[in-house]
Amino acid sequence: MRTERFIEFLACQAGPAPRRVVATRLGTAITVGLLASAVMAVRTLGLNPGLADGGVGLTIKLTYVLAMVAAATWFAARMSRPAMHWGRPVLALALVVFCMAALAVVASTIEPESLRIGRLLGRTWVSCPWLVALLSAPALIAALWAMRGLAPTHLHLGGFAAGLLAGAVGTLGYTLHCPELTPEFVLVWYTLGMLTTAGVGAVLGPHALRW
Repeated sequence: MRTERFIEFLACQAGPAPRRVVATRLGTAITVGLLASAVMAVRTLGLNPGLADGGVGLTIKLTYVLAMVAAATWFAARMSRPAMHWGRPVLALALVVFCMAALAVVASTIEPESLRIGRLLGRTWVSCPWLVALLSAPALIAALWAMRGLAPTHLHLGGFAAGLLAGAVGTLGYTLHCPELTPEFVLVWYTLGMLTTAGVGAVLGPHALRW
């Protein structure tokens, strides 16, 4: 069969291409991952009793994590399709981290030097990145499922994008438990947890996203 006839045969009565399929699949993955991470955080780690009194610190923390979710979603959406430029979402991710870093530097410099290391390490720095990665596991599975059903071609980078999105979603669930509020802590240890999950995604990408 000639190529032209084969293409015509495949396209015959196929109907219009579905719209918003990327948004639908990634939206489903985010919803499932967030619900799973939130339930895991509350049931296994416990809800932070001081959550309602977080004030400005909690607002800054949630704003950073939500901004990372948004930028990582854009990145994953771009990596889900072939021949898509991904420079702008990466720039958006870098801008989010830069803004948080600038805020962390300002917050640290206005505090006495004797308090800076405590603000950076908090009480949970040893466990924080690992708990974020653990709580991100359901979101990672969901994100890889979502991208596999699309058409990623850069599998390592696509897996990294899926992992970064999952890490941000898992971090959002972790905020229900985490008592830390300083920008310094959030910048370093939350971001490390997200990058850990992104690294796992990059390793799994060539296997999980092959189509």
